[in-house]
Amino acid sequence: MTWSLWGTFGLSYVGLAFMLAIEIPNIAWAKRKPTGYDPSGENRALGLIERIGQVLCTTAVLLFRDTNPHGWEPWIAWLLAAITLMLLYEGFWLRYFRGPRSLHDFYRPLLGIPVPGASLPVAAFLLLGIYGRLIPLIVSAVILGIGHIGIHLSHRAEHRNSGCQ
Repeated sequence: MTWSLWGTFGLSYVGLAFMLAIEIPNIAWAKRKPTGYDPSGENRALGLIERIGQVLCTTAVLLFRDTNPHGWEPWIAWLLAAITLMLLYEGFWLRYFRGPRSLHDFYRPLLGIPVPGASLPVAAFLLLGIYGRLIPLIVSAVILGIGHIGIHLSHRAEHRNSGCQ
């Protein structure tokens, strides 16, 4: 398999699994947001970049089958790393939902990874793009990361500055 400028159209069942792993906990979170969570002061530019990245990542991860396994090869390590990051992301959500669901729980590191609710899925998409040698997904993950991680870092800083733990 070679690097693909545009990718090979077709459903990615790996991409579908990744999207479900992201969306299911986010739907639950929408009903159980941490006390004091207020997105009203978010940077609009980062919000726009995040939305663009979300649309691009969702499209690329679902509509290009390049991220499906292609047999046993050295590149499979990238897929395994992406899956590992997605499993850590699920662990982040388990920790959040089993805890008091506070802002502190939402923004605290997981295994030293800062803002894991934002950084883990972005990194997983990036590694999945590298595995699939899928440039549209790699670029989409970078765009998503700028917006999504930027917003979470901003929220974390506001939370810290408010003196809350």
